[in-house]
Amino acid sequence: MYQVAIYLYLCGVAVASIFSKKVRKMWKGERQTLDILKSKVNPNHQYIWFHAASLGEFEQGRPLIERIRADYPEYKILLTFFSPSGYEVRKNYEHADIVCYLPIDTIRNARRFLRTVRPCMAFFIKYEFWYNYLHILKHRNVPVYSVSSIFRENQIFFHWYGMGYGHVLKCFTHFFVQNHQSVELLNRLGIRKVDVVGDTRFDRVLQIKELAKQLPIVEAFKDGRKVFVAGSSWEPDEDIFIPFMNEHRDWKLIIAPHVIAESHLKTIEQKLQLRTVRYTQTTPEEARDAQCLIIDCFGLLSSVYHYGEVAYVGGGFGAGIHNVLEAAVWGIPVIFGPNNQRFQEAQQLKRVHAGIEITDRSSFASVMSQFMTRPDVLQQCGQAAETFVVERAGATEKILKLIKI
Repeated sequence: MYQVAIYLYLCGVAVASIFSKKVRKMWKGERQTLDILKSKVNPNHQYIWFHAASLGEFEQGRPLIERIRADYPEYKILLTFFSPSGYEVRKNYEHADIVCYLPIDTIRNARRFLRTVRPCMAFFIKYEFWYNYLHILKHRNVPVYSVSSIFRENQIFFHWYGMGYGHVLKCFTHFFVQNHQSVELLNRLGIRKVDVVGDTRFDRVLQIKELAKQLPIVEAFKDGRKVFVAGSSWEPDEDIFIPFMNEHRDWKLIIAPHVIAESHLKTIEQKLQLRTVRYTQTTPEEARDAQCLIIDCFGLLSSVYHYGEVAYVGGGFGAGIHNVLEAAVWGIPVIFGPNNQRFQEAQQLKRVHAGIEITDRSSFASVMSQFMTRPDVLQQCGQAAETFVVERAGATEKILKLIKI
């Protein structure tokens, strides 16, 4: 059934590529992969293969890639992506020797790919379980590791109808999982080579913090004032916090929307009753006099959080919240919407009173009013956020101690 599903999916992608620019990039990129590999793979070198579905998974695996690169320079790094959102952003990643798409998981594609690369080991980040690639790797006795993976009772592997596909999990040499529930679920399938090491994302956000950019425009905008930073916001998020911030002008507001299309930026500006400037269109002098700064470009958010007293992470009124750790690492409370149940780090932040769930304008106003009037509460929540991140770092080191390179 898996092979049939893959070929049906392949047909669907071919059709979708006609109508979607994003899918078309992926479709074209996958078809070019073998030519790229044939021209770049040196048969005299040994390749360690990392696969990440998208940009988020890449960031999760990045600390491990860079440690292996630094500690074992004799190996070459192959990095593959499934999604254009990962490949297009990181196709020139300096710590990988080859970056390309991973062709769809047909038997033919998997054989040709692995015959060309001949990796000496492979790392699949979080949720990547490609049946044909993994079975061929196992047949060739190539060590394969699952990194920062997390398993839940409702996943297909743990139901009677998914038991056949579940055999793919036995192709892994070792699982490095985030929690003990994952260990119990894998043990239920007879899989014992599992260690709880935590999530490499904690290592990554600490790394990002160390490398944070100094942003003169944002520094001038802050100008010694308290700042509320809304990161990766969508329109339903903006409808929550903008009305409140319009009325509380003793704090400044930074908005880094998830979508920076001109139409969305104009919609935001129409809702604001504050003197507003855009990051790419202002100067430090102009920003200093503004009450709201809109970050209308990508790549700055993780550094922007540094200038805030409170962070709001968007997506919780839609498909799910974005990265809360990038904010928490700076020692500030993190507010988010109700769709956060699938995100373990959000649940943990709530338990230590560093993450606060809001459901509407009223609950948001209640939380922010307390932060504005109780500096002791603000400080305690911020300290809890920083401690939460620091105490959970170290997964990369644990993994390196348990694998053989």
